[in-house]
Amino acid sequence: MPASSLANRLFLSATAWLVVILAITGVVLSSVYKNATERAFDRRLNLYLRTLIAEVATPDEPPDRQFQSLGEPLFELPLSGWYWQITRTDTEKPEVRSSRSLWDKKLPKLEDQGTELTAAGIRLAYVDGPEGQNLRMVERPVDLGADGKYLVSVAGDDTEIFDETRSFDYYLGGTFTALGIVLLLTTVFQVRFGLAPLKRISESIADIRSGRAERLEGEFPVEIAPLARETNALIDANREIVERARTHVGNLAHAIKTPLSVIVNEAGTHAADPFAAKVMEQADVMRNQLAHHLERARIAARVSIVGTVTEVAPAIEALRRTMEKIHRDRGIVVEAKADPSAKFRGERQDLEEMVGNLVDNACKWAASRVFIEVLVEAPTQPGAGPRLRLIVDDDGSGLSEAERAQVSRRGQRLDESKPGSGLGLSIVTDLAALYGGSLSLGSAPIGGLRAELVLPGI
Repeated sequence: MPASSLANRLFLSATAWLVVILAITGVVLSSVYKNATERAFDRRLNLYLRTLIAEVATPDEPPDRQFQSLGEPLFELPLSGWYWQITRTDTEKPEVRSSRSLWDKKLPKLEDQGTELTAAGIRLAYVDGPEGQNLRMVERPVDLGADGKYLVSVAGDDTEIFDETRSFDYYLGGTFTALGIVLLLTTVFQVRFGLAPLKRISESIADIRSGRAERLEGEFPVEIAPLARETNALIDANREIVERARTHVGNLAHAIKTPLSVIVNEAGTHAADPFAAKVMEQADVMRNQLAHHLERARIAARVSIVGTVTEVAPAIEALRRTMEKIHRDRGIVVEAKADPSAKFRGERQDLEEMVGNLVDNACKWAASRVFIEVLVEAPTQPGAGPRLRLIVDDDGSGLSEAERAQVSRRGQRLDESKPGSGLGLSIVTDLAALYGGSLSLGSAPIGGLRAELVLPGI
């Protein structure tokens, strides 16, 4: 998708927010789980601490019988990571008793490290233990009055906390990755589903432009319905303007032709007068020019209509039969070969006028044969439509390059003996140009003139 694509922008923005939300949620959940695991570990340490404090507060028991495993065998294993230590602090030389797991080592004092007492009267912190172990340690001072003052400490290997947290982070990362992929796929679906009406409008407008439809049809979402409604209104307004222009052109033609005919008729009654002859000559020029420009205005109005398509093969066959009948007295044979799939993006009347002028001209100059061929050419550029190539050949005498250039100019004729105003090829050229096409003249393989008309297809 291009950078300016609405779907791309929606997808990228949704992806960015999804990544941010999942990342923040992952960090928060990881932190919450770590804190919960740490609190559970601390409750376990506090349980051992309270048990030791209860033993210390019972001085009648033999001193070597308690303070052994506390229900945890790890306190018996040397350097297992689980330790307890009781230090009497009110004697000149502190008395220290500890678990067997501590061996000949000692636990540090959190008080010496500046750890503050909590509201529960204990100190909690991470410390470095024997053999470079990382320990989570709880410490509590105990004052038994006359029985002495003690500092009771319990420490456990904090690897359990970090192993649990790391395992949770792995599962959380995998879960969020899978969730992110699912949400991204869902986002893609939502973007495609949400923008589907816009795509449908685009396709419908393309159908209208190519002549497969006349209006935007169907139900559209509330947000898109005004666009479809205004587009249909614009199409209707365009057709109304074109129809009004046609009417004005027709009215203008009738308004001018009538007085022009009166002038010609009056001048004709004085045919011997040189002035009357000049008037008739110029009136004839005016009539030709008027016919040319009115025809061009009428053609321009028709070309402005959106969505008109003409089947080419039936129109060519009808022209072939008509021209063969018109020139039957000269024995002209008109042959036609048209691609059945050929379609002209324009009105049939304009196609018949262009091809009709070419075929009529070919029949006038042909010796015995005229050949019409219609080809459909593939688009030459991305996004462009197919092109129609209409070829009209005759077996007449043909024209030189200079003569071909002369007859292409408006109203220029090589032989005044042939009927017509000399505007046929000029009208074809102008009409083809209005449709974005072109007309070229060359030599026909059968000996005469070849006229090639290129027009937009569909």
